Amino acid sequence: MEKRTFGKWSLIHASALTALSLFAAPAGSVFADAAAAASSSVTAAAAAATTSPTLPTTAPAPTTTTGTTAPVRNTAIPPMTDADKASKLPNVLVIATGGTIAGQSVDQTSFQNYKAGSIPIAQMVSELPDKQKIADVETLQFGNSGSSAYSMADLYDLSRSVDEALKTYDGVVVTSGTDTMEEIAYFLDLTVQSDKPVVITGSMRPWTVVGSDAKANLYNAIKLSASGRTASFGTVLMLNDTINLARGVTKTNDYRVDTFETPMLGAVGYIDETTIRIYRAPERALLGPGKGKPVFDLSKIKKADLAKTEIAYSYQDAGGEAIEGFTAAGTKGIVTAGTGAGGISSAMSKARSKAIEQGVVFVTTTRTGSGSVYGGGKGIISGDNLSPQQARILLMLCLSLSSDFETVKSWFATYGVTEIE
Repeated sequence: MEKRTFGKWSLIHASALTALSLFAAPAGSVFADAAAAASSSVTAAAAAATTSPTLPTTAPAPTTTTGTTAPVRNTAIPPMTDADKASKLPNVLVIATGGTIAGQSVDQTSFQNYKAGSIPIAQMVSELPDKQKIADVETLQFGNSGSSAYSMADLYDLSRSVDEALKTYDGVVVTSGTDTMEEIAYFLDLTVQSDKPVVITGSMRPWTVVGSDAKANLYNAIKLSASGRTASFGTVLMLNDTINLARGVTKTNDYRVDTFETPMLGAVGYIDETTIRIYRAPERALLGPGKGKPVFDLSKIKKADLAKTEIAYSYQDAGGEAIEGFTAAGTKGIVTAGTGAGGISSAMSKARSKAIEQGVVFVTTTRTGSGSVYGGGKGIISGDNLSPQQARILLMLCLSLSSDFETVKSWFATYGVTEIE
């Protein structure tokens, strides 16, 4: 690993520039990786209001959704070269989906004014120093969008691509925007069938600014995947030298580079230059290869059959209209983000009872950010300490495989919890 060259004064300089940029952000700024998901009309308006320079000619046209036309996703796994096959180094495929990590900033001090999903992954990998010392790396540009631009059908294709790649490669790195990274990571964690390492990474600052975390995160993610240290861990998330399991991790701040945390449980490890430190492991790793992975094999689920699931948020005197609307729209399962240990308002409770009579399955979670919840009841499953957004991912996959309530409940008790029986 290349030794960091940023000393004390460089860090102070970067921090100072960040602070100044808060007061000097130009009009029409494009913030974070959500910018890549903006419609063509919004993009045109922003372009008219800003004097941002044209992106480099090396950057491809952004794959954002325009109207009703879905962006094209590339799922063709590149074959390993003969040299890679003969090499003693691990072979790692980096599958890129865009996000801030692939962001092109207006200038080197534009920490928040940038175009996410602009730089091709092949270019990014080519700029990493000393990568040839840790792995033979190939790339796949699956897409180049902000994370929230991806549909569940896209994530289905992404997961199938990861599994296909791991038939030949020793490990996979997925780059993503951070806005919904915890949902993408958990979807991969539940669906990828291979026991080989899968590492998802991104950044909080674009590739082209001073003090960016992008290159270090990509380099360390490749190093972690190549090491094999997280084989049978499922998908892990690696940013800011910190390794978190996909299950339970959450984004806690919209700007800070140390944004990802796992409430109550903490990280599983860290990367300290050449040393990868693993301090705890998930149950599936303790059980051994092939014994602890979830049952959600996407080869047994049609993309079109992914169950529609939603989240209903509770608050003071919350109405039941959201639940009623979701039910009327044909939603199969609803996660409630409740107050305290999962409580919901009287109006929401009445709407929930009616929806249960119509066959809708409910999962109760807390909106507090951490902690377990009340036990379930008729038509209601406890989400343990899963966040509402991750509970929705699990509920969607459960209902895509089975409509039987007791089966879904048993899967939540098996795959949705962190405790070891």
